[in-house]
Amino acid sequence: MKTHYSLVIIGAGPAGLSAAVIAANHGIDVALLDEQEAPGGQIYRAMESIPPERAKLLGSEYLHGKNLVSEIRNSNVDYFSGTQVWSLNDKREIGLLHDDKAIMITADQVILASGAIERPVPFPGWTLPGVMNAGAGQILLKSHGIVPADGVVLAGSGPLLLLLAWQYHHAGVNIKSILDLTPMQNHLRALPHLPRALLAGHYLSKGLAYKKDLKQAGIGTLHNVSDLIARGKTQLNTVSFLHKGQLKSIETDLLLIHFGVIPHTQLSRAAGCFHEWNSSQQCWTPKLSKWGSSSIDGILIAGDGAGIGGARTAEHAGRLAALQVLYKLEKITRLERKQLARNDRKWMREERHIRPFLEAFFHIPGKLLRVPDDDTIVCRCEEITAGEIRSAVSIGHSDNNQVKFLTRCGMGLCQGRQCNEAVSHIIATANNENKPQQHYRARPPVTPLTLGQLATLFPQELE
Repeated sequence: MKTHYSLVIIGAGPAGLSAAVIAANHGIDVALLDEQEAPGGQIYRAMESIPPERAKLLGSEYLHGKNLVSEIRNSNVDYFSGTQVWSLNDKREIGLLHDDKAIMITADQVILASGAIERPVPFPGWTLPGVMNAGAGQILLKSHGIVPADGVVLAGSGPLLLLLAWQYHHAGVNIKSILDLTPMQNHLRALPHLPRALLAGHYLSKGLAYKKDLKQAGIGTLHNVSDLIARGKTQLNTVSFLHKGQLKSIETDLLLIHFGVIPHTQLSRAAGCFHEWNSSQQCWTPKLSKWGSSSIDGILIAGDGAGIGGARTAEHAGRLAALQVLYKLEKITRLERKQLARNDRKWMREERHIRPFLEAFFHIPGKLLRVPDDDTIVCRCEEITAGEIRSAVSIGHSDNNQVKFLTRCGMGLCQGRQCNEAVSHIIATANNENKPQQHYRARPPVTPLTLGQLATLFPQELE
């Protein structure tokens, strides 16, 4: 690995892969850094090693990534797998962990393509063994072909629940129930966006086909569910919920939950990029130009880390960001940039037709985001409850970082990834604010790093 590159791309999902290929094909030196052991990101995970039958089971959208992964292997990109980025600053200095050694490199331009994470929504019992994110279930299926042996309950809101249920059904999993927490009023919220969504009708028809398959298989979906609780003393044994005014329960030792995805902004916040509240996606997103440029010169953001758009949109955004880098490095002219971007801009517009409908339809109810019970754990790492957070606000600690200082909420191994959103919403409600505050201040290392690993930055002092 060199100490300096013209372009460093962080993340080897659809945005990072497409950006790397475009940039390398125009003759600049590109480093592509990724935590995983193989390219593809979360959406195209294990693309190179997956057996054909399992790949077919995952559907056509998964198989679309095969060409992207193949292109990166045949390019001149310096691809570094198993590489953890723990620092990025406004001078484009990048701290990374590679082969268990901490390294600092620099770049003329940086493209952040770090993707999204599942939205953490605390509810009673969500920390019990046996309660997992739906994304984790899908990772086990993609990477190892592991599926639940004794059945599963799926609960939450968002397209991934439907997709995973369909994939599990075809893998022979006993799906005990799908608990849809999407409020019925969201149908009315989404209705004005339906005409535009029909322009991306292939997404709607695919979703309807999934629903039809599940219904024909006798897999029930309970709609407008609320008051979800995972019960058990030392591990999950029952899921209870409210449906049509009645309290119901299902015995299960596995509950997979999902409440949509939000941009992974740890590095963009650590670098100091400006972020703004996106009311449609109910999260903070970096403020970008139409080419993906952030508020910091030389740092661009592409893919779901810039705002949720899906894998195809991320792919186009990655290419547009790469074209902007080439223009900034004077490898192409302004006119060439415009001409090369024409198709990707057109395709991106077509892909985005569905987004307003999806965001309105799967809008997370305010009660779920803002009003967890006082005894519900919000910060899993430090075991801090919603009540403790409200108590901190009541005695004058009115912002996220003050609450963090008082309670240690967000100081655990995950560095706030699992509690940032919930803490922000709880504080906003306690302060009678219309939108949540920005997240905790992000400082390096943004991912766990041992003192021994950090010491390898200074080998002369180890002797």
